[in-house]
Amino acid sequence: MITETKIFERGFDIISNPAGFQNRLLASVLDFIIVFVSLGILSTLIYGEFLNYKEVYLTDTISLIYYLLLPVLWYGYTLGRKMVGNRIVRVDGKKVGIGTMLLRNWVAGAFYILTLGIGLIVSAFMIGLREDKRAIHDFIAQTYVTTDSP
Repeated sequence: MITETKIFERGFDIISNPAGFQNRLLASVLDFIIVFVSLGILSTLIYGEFLNYKEVYLTDTISLIYYLLLPVLWYGYTLGRKMVGNRIVRVDGKKVGIGTMLLRNWVAGAFYILTLGIGLIVSAFMIGLREDKRAIHDFIAQTYVTTDSP
């Protein structure tokens, strides 16, 4: 089966095969389920209850590693992204780093909180309507999500 490659040139940046809204949403849902269940099982083994909100150090550390470090170490993939076949890449073609992922997750997350979720809704529309499928957090971190392999 032959697939069509979409390439968008923005100056020196090339964006190819951007992942669409449904693909990205499914990856996010799968990542949430993986982290939630894993942390619940770990919390049950350590604290005796599925989610212990009093002792969040271990669960927060694991979440941080999963969402921040795993894409850096694994070419932009998380487990959910790998399952649906998309990954995070920088628009200049370089591998994502810690700084990129901090911008993408924390700075953009703070922006979404400060706008009371309106920024998140705008981002969803941007992914659905823009040709390059980039959201606000992609612009902040100079990234995009692609279905291309590394």
